[in-house]
Amino acid sequence: MADLEAVIGLEIHVQLATKTKMFCGCELSFGDEPNTHTCPICLAHPGVLPVPNEQAILYALQIGAALGCEIAPRSIFHRKNYFYPDSPKAYQISQYDIPICGAGRLGDVRIHRAHLEEDAAKTIHVGDSGRIHGSAASLVDFNRGGTPLVEIVTEPDLRDAAEAAEWARLLRETVRQLGVSDVNMEEGSLRVDANVSVRPAGSEELGTKTELKNMNSFRFLQRGIEAELARQREMVESGGAVVQETLHFDPASGTLTPLRSKEEAHDYRYFPEPDLVPIVPTEEMLREAREALPELPAARIERYEGLGLDSDTAALLAREPEMAGYFEAVCGEADDSEPRVIANWITGDLTAELRKRGDEVDFTSPTVPPRTLARLAELVAQKKISHGSGRKVLAILVEEGGDPAAIVEREGLAQMSDSGELEAIVEKAMAENADAVEKIREGNAKAIGAIVGTVMRETKGRADGGEVNRIIREKL
Repeated sequence: MADLEAVIGLEIHVQLATKTKMFCGCELSFGDEPNTHTCPICLAHPGVLPVPNEQAILYALQIGAALGCEIAPRSIFHRKNYFYPDSPKAYQISQYDIPICGAGRLGDVRIHRAHLEEDAAKTIHVGDSGRIHGSAASLVDFNRGGTPLVEIVTEPDLRDAAEAAEWARLLRETVRQLGVSDVNMEEGSLRVDANVSVRPAGSEELGTKTELKNMNSFRFLQRGIEAELARQREMVESGGAVVQETLHFDPASGTLTPLRSKEEAHDYRYFPEPDLVPIVPTEEMLREAREALPELPAARIERYEGLGLDSDTAALLAREPEMAGYFEAVCGEADDSEPRVIANWITGDLTAELRKRGDEVDFTSPTVPPRTLARLAELVAQKKISHGSGRKVLAILVEEGGDPAAIVEREGLAQMSDSGELEAIVEKAMAENADAVEKIREGNAKAIGAIVGTVMRETKGRADGGEVNRIIREKL
């Protein structure tokens, strides 16, 4: 059988950080007493009329602008009919065939659509410990019901579980930097579903998909997709057929459990919401949405890669705007250090040193000011101190602050300038590591590490590693 290729699409629900709900004036909250933020509108009392939240519409336009979506000149709301205790109306107000945001793209993944809708209430299933009148029960908290959501639906462009999780992180950071949501997965303000299928490699036809619901962390999203891909591959390779259904992934056991057969759009009986007028964004609203955009993570990654940073480091900085701001401040102070080297100091040595001491890694009020780190990086770049000595200076800076050059002088960390002295130390180290010398001559290049290590211990890190390597190879 031909190799099976993974085909993955994501559906992301983003709770918008408005002050009130989507169609009424009830305050949004998290963790308050159940059913304390409700009114006749969000509880669907007879005769009430919903009114759209203008701020939610503006936030949806900002998300659409950030994702490069086509903004609909006119979009409408629909009623998505289903019966469940978390929906007092027995339908959800959503958008169906005319969403506010159409086709777009984030990185290499195409966006199919992004539309506005209201969230359902929160259902709490009570087990044996919470029996009511001797039986288990389900309780409903309507505080969440009516919260404004934007649902972002991708095309099935992802081919790997790790890639899907990484792209979801990029989307979360993009939305977070817009300021339209806190995208807190633990509190449910960002929820990710994955549509997963397999097909023969090279085929353009889509296989039967299953949906993994409500992954509450990116790690669980990746694990859940990996488990479902393994299940589908095993099923297809053994001659079985994948059934379209909705699944729950249990991170504790790593198991997948069917929830229900997957509904099609016609099962919901969508029809236009008669109580709401169409959304017609004005030019002023569109301009306001575009002007509110900061430099977004995808653009920042591209810019940092242009400075010579590798893709992983560029992505890390793009996801951490405070760290990115510190990086750019250090680069602005540096005269003789490459951005790539500065980024490595920040994401590696400085972050590790701060965490080692239990300090909060705060780049808005850094322990080591940008100018100080720039001076330290320049001392290493100019070969006035070794990188190992630079780490020692950094540890002192984190602990007590000061001037890097003065610390180098005080601690005697200046790089050895006497080539004759260094050559003598290398010869002694080679004599002490005769076995390593023989292994190098036999072709084992890694054995040089033992000799270099001996030299570094003898010089207390003051020798330049590159120069040590050169001398060793010259003598061999």
